[in-house]
Amino acid sequence: MIDPGKAPPAPQSGSAPILSIENIVVAYGAVEALHGVSVDVAAGEIVTLIGANGAGKTTTLKAVSGLLKPRAGRILYHGEEISGLAPHIVTSMGISHVPEGRGIFPNLTVHENLELGAYLRRDAAGIKEDYAMVHGLFPILKERDRQMAGTLSGGELQMLAIGRALMARPTVLLLDEPSLGLAPQLVATIFRTIREINHKGTTILLVEQNANMALRVAHRGYCLETGRVVLADNARALAANERVRHAYLGG
Repeated sequence: MIDPGKAPPAPQSGSAPILSIENIVVAYGAVEALHGVSVDVAAGEIVTLIGANGAGKTTTLKAVSGLLKPRAGRILYHGEEISGLAPHIVTSMGISHVPEGRGIFPNLTVHENLELGAYLRRDAAGIKEDYAMVHGLFPILKERDRQMAGTLSGGELQMLAIGRALMARPTVLLLDEPSLGLAPQLVATIFRTIREINHKGTTILLVEQNANMALRVAHRGYCLETGRVVLADNARALAANERVRHAYLGG
């Protein structure tokens, strides 16, 4: 496994973003949550969104995955606009979302939850390969394969949520608060696995309250405050930024 404290190798530069969020405005009823947010993610990157609760991080991911429709702006994937498409269409195009709270079906087995991640696929051989891949990343899930998901620990549930998303074989993985509620040892395990998933070729847009760990694993980051991007830079520069250190890193 890869040390989450080691700076990640940079992906190839100069290519067009695989995912572009351009000046999106998103509202919940009359309350505007995003006020023109723009984020670019290049193929092979881990890009993190950091900020306080209510900054708009989760809303941004929901807009990308089709759970929320922007009132203005646009979202491009491989140069094609996906703003407002239904979530299952977005998933079929290669974007998988691991939501905050995990969204696991407790009355189904671990295997059945993973199976649901591949529900849009028809390539039986590829699905079998991806079960093996998920079991390689998270051996405990193989041990728990026939166990009801509702009996898993918090860390095992997070592993299952990530594994289920990977069963769709995404090009881009949206991760929302993967360390939430986990013990420090499990947090380190989850972040090592995030790096490993990225090294296997999956691009990642990461929302994470643990800004310290997020900036260790990411290539670049954006800092959101009250629905706006206020800082954007490579992860190392953000981690050294006095404003970021004071507000989010405890320094």
